[in-house]
Amino acid sequence: MSARASISACVVAEIIGTFLLVFFGCGAVHVAVLYGGLQGLWQVGIVWGLSIMLAIYTIGQISGAHINPAITLGFAFWNEFPRNRVLPYIVAQLAGAMLAAATLYVLFSPALTRYERELNIRRGRDDSVLTAMCYGEYYMNPGGYQPDGDRVDVVLLRRHLAQLPTATAFLAELLGTAMLGFVVARTTSPQNSEVPGKLAPVFIGLTVTALICVLAPLTQACFNPARDFGPRFVAAAMGWGSVALPGPNGAGIILVYLAAPILGATLGIGLARFLAIKSTAE
Repeated sequence: MSARASISACVVAEIIGTFLLVFFGCGAVHVAVLYGGLQGLWQVGIVWGLSIMLAIYTIGQISGAHINPAITLGFAFWNEFPRNRVLPYIVAQLAGAMLAAATLYVLFSPALTRYERELNIRRGRDDSVLTAMCYGEYYMNPGGYQPDGDRVDVVLLRRHLAQLPTATAFLAELLGTAMLGFVVARTTSPQNSEVPGKLAPVFIGLTVTALICVLAPLTQACFNPARDFGPRFVAAAMGWGSVALPGPNGAGIILVYLAAPILGATLGIGLARFLAIKSTAE
């Protein structure tokens, strides 16, 4: 973050950066679900990774490109970010995510309607989680359920979603965000001479891609409360209602997609800080 950047400039930058993240990332999910494109976790994951690289390279010098409330809170906890800027950053990140989700809804609304008609899905009913997943996230990942022909068996879908206990989903998001926070802190540290030139955004983006490849089948790989709750709010307002918020996971979304990323980022950044202090002292 530039020492000269005003809070207004940083807020605008965080809105833009989070918009880019969610537009391309959730856009890739739309393409995968609705068109059968971007097959495989790698193809979707690399779009998320590229969106993060793009966001960091374009706004990083202004706001630091947190684009994630968990990262903002993690750095603030360890006194590496001004606490009086935490709330404006989080509001900006949620606004950027919601704006991107609303834009995607406008662009893909005809495809969403067609897909729901083909599978006899009624928006707001339990089976509409299969389209709501383009916005908010669920555990077990609904993408692992395969409809039988042109019909969704709601009982089997519920069984699929119930396969992953909340505690396991919490652990997945905690570990994923801890690794992300650690990589962010270490690759952006001035003390780390192993990161050549300005390649930190590349390593951060590829870390997210790798995490998606491993954890997305479980929790859809969130690691970012703004990325989940921003689009989730939009989906709830666009007809999915309680399927989007709180969804079939109920209050578990607070633990898995809010508490786990915040705690994970704080732990990961803390570990990076501990290593930096110990290496300097020795």
